[in-house]
Amino acid sequence: MFSESYHNRLLQSCSPVSRKQSVLVRPEPMDRFIPCRLGNTWQTSFQAIRRGTENQPAKKARGDGGGTDGTGGGRDHLAYACLLRNELLGAQIEELRGPPANCSDGNRAAIGTAQHASTVKAAQAYSPPVFKFRAPTCNAEENIDPSPYSLSPVSAKSQKLLRSPRKATRKISRIPFKVLDAPELQDDFYLNLVDWSAQNVLSVGLGSCVYLWSACTSQVTRLCDLSSEGNTVTSVAWSERGHQVAVGTQKGHISVWDVTVNKEVTKLQGHIARVGALAWNGDVLSSGSRDRHIRQRDTRCPPQQSGRVLQGHRQEVCGLKWSPDGQSLASGGNDNKLFVWSMHSTSPVQTYSAHVAAVKAIAWSPHQHGLLASGGGTADRCIRFWNTLTSQPMQCVDTGSQVCNLAWSKHSSELVSTHGYSQNQILVWKYPSLTQVAKLTGHSYRVLYLALSPDGEAIVTGAGDETLRFWNVFSKTPSHKENKSVLNLYTALR
Repeated sequence: MFSESYHNRLLQSCSPVSRKQSVLVRPEPMDRFIPCRLGNTWQTSFQAIRRGTENQPAKKARGDGGGTDGTGGGRDHLAYACLLRNELLGAQIEELRGPPANCSDGNRAAIGTAQHASTVKAAQAYSPPVFKFRAPTCNAEENIDPSPYSLSPVSAKSQKLLRSPRKATRKISRIPFKVLDAPELQDDFYLNLVDWSAQNVLSVGLGSCVYLWSACTSQVTRLCDLSSEGNTVTSVAWSERGHQVAVGTQKGHISVWDVTVNKEVTKLQGHIARVGALAWNGDVLSSGSRDRHIRQRDTRCPPQQSGRVLQGHRQEVCGLKWSPDGQSLASGGNDNKLFVWSMHSTSPVQTYSAHVAAVKAIAWSPHQHGLLASGGGTADRCIRFWNTLTSQPMQCVDTGSQVCNLAWSKHSSELVSTHGYSQNQILVWKYPSLTQVAKLTGHSYRVLYLALSPDGEAIVTGAGDETLRFWNVFSKTPSHKENKSVLNLYTALR
């Protein structure tokens, strides 16, 4: 056994620094600085230490409910993170901000990640330093708990954060809730063979017949058959009250049927070619034909009266829509023109020539007076918006495919569009941001036909694949209050 003195000498000889050198590197004796740590809360301060995660990419969300997309578990995780920052770092976050519910999946994830990063940066801006070397200077009133008798384990700011209202997540089903077979449904861009009445009855033109389908009872009845006349159905349109349906034919005449008694009440002549577009305005029926003319007739008058003839299109008229106030008629044609007509003139009062393909898709906004939307064919692919009060163009969006139909929601500033070549899809848009709310697919042919349900919640689409598909795309709850102006003379009686 070695003695203790020998052991110490052995350690000194093995040391890389000699005794003389160790004396030289030893600091000179001085007073030691002891910081005041009375006001430090180490559990809070050490949470503020950054551990090199700033430059790491955000983890990808798992599934549909994860991430910070503002839906499902992602919003819950964001709320929990804000709650922790309030309690541990004093971030004073009172409101949970998430991405809009109407964003697409990619935009929602991007917005959620950006807002999450901004929330983290805001919280870090409020985070105290790890070490404090002087007492904080604050007023005594700031340390007073606003609710000293509260039984909640969290602060008042966190309580307000937890009580903040959460927007209900809107989910649009990507699959139709009903599919009906429609044999002999023509694959013709210029026809309008589907319409939905205010009595919740769907009318469909199939070959030479018109069929009625009740959405309440699912009962199917055949209204008329034109095969004995050697004629086919080219358009159908319900009256506003839903008790009469107009049927346009290949030979140019129009039959008006009373569906309560299944009887033809009048037959209108005048067109010399097929009637592909129909539009009601009270008891006045407007019809557009391949003969390039638009005829307006009162169905209460004898059919011998010719009515008004509107001339302006140089090719087939394939789209007709009356404004909600019944004062203006919009027409689209195969000549790439969009016309607006008044009740007091047989010439168009406005002409829009921005489209470079046939204009069939036309829709008036029920929320903004004078706002008109139109869509172009395969060579155009654009949805354009027009202010008919000032005759000025507004927004425009390129959809990437043929625009076949347009329809506005009755309760919110949204619209749906159906498309043909080459996507064969259904798109729901938010206006005026023109962001896509949903994209629905399922038809294997061009989605040529579209009708809106009377409650404004569902739509039905038809295509050359001989199917009718029903989708829930709109919400019944109004998203905003409609603006009422005293300058609008058609909203109230004087």
